[in-house]
Amino acid sequence: MIPATDLNEKQTKILLIAEKLFAEKGFDGTSIRNIAQEAQINIAMVSYYFGSKEKMLESLILHRIEDIKMQVENLYRESIAPVEKINRFIELYINTINKHKCFYQILLFEQSSQKRAIDFKAFTEVKKANLEIFKKIVAEGQELGIFKQNININLIPSTIIGTLVHFRMNRPHYEAVLELQSEEAYENYIKTELTQHIKQTIQSLLKYEN
Repeated sequence: MIPATDLNEKQTKILLIAEKLFAEKGFDGTSIRNIAQEAQINIAMVSYYFGSKEKMLESLILHRIEDIKMQVENLYRESIAPVEKINRFIELYINTINKHKCFYQILLFEQSSQKRAIDFKAFTEVKKANLEIFKKIVAEGQELGIFKQNININLIPSTIIGTLVHFRMNRPHYEAVLELQSEEAYENYIKTELTQHIKQTIQSLLKYEN
């Protein structure tokens, strides 16, 4: 598995093509040949770079999670109030998942199906690291008397992501109920109303009532 920081331009291009095909055809429905044809390179080159589809998916996971890891670390270091950090944390997760929908679609299926031996250790470690940073932000708010003490912090990221995933998985229902008649309207609703709803939900879990 190639570390995300060691990928060259050609390897990154191959991974992005594989990501697109995995999302469209499924992991099992995509062959190394499909990826090579789309990337306009020799099959042997794909195998040389990544070894197998499984290793390619592991490299893709590393490639995607490295970016969000750095963003979360940078957010924690900013000199802003804990409540604003929490809001920015929520925006960061929602924007990242929206930007890389194909990747998270693949990841969700592979983690839930457990059909093959994919090494998710790096992904799990980044999630743990991000959770620790989130806990530090909450601790800052607790020290200032803004946030409650008896909070199940471990479940809050799941509340954020789970709400967004549920909204996307039930898209036809919400399009009908909310009268979202175009792609633009649907995506804009996520960026505005749904994001605000998630922020209010998390703040109600964290903050003392006025």
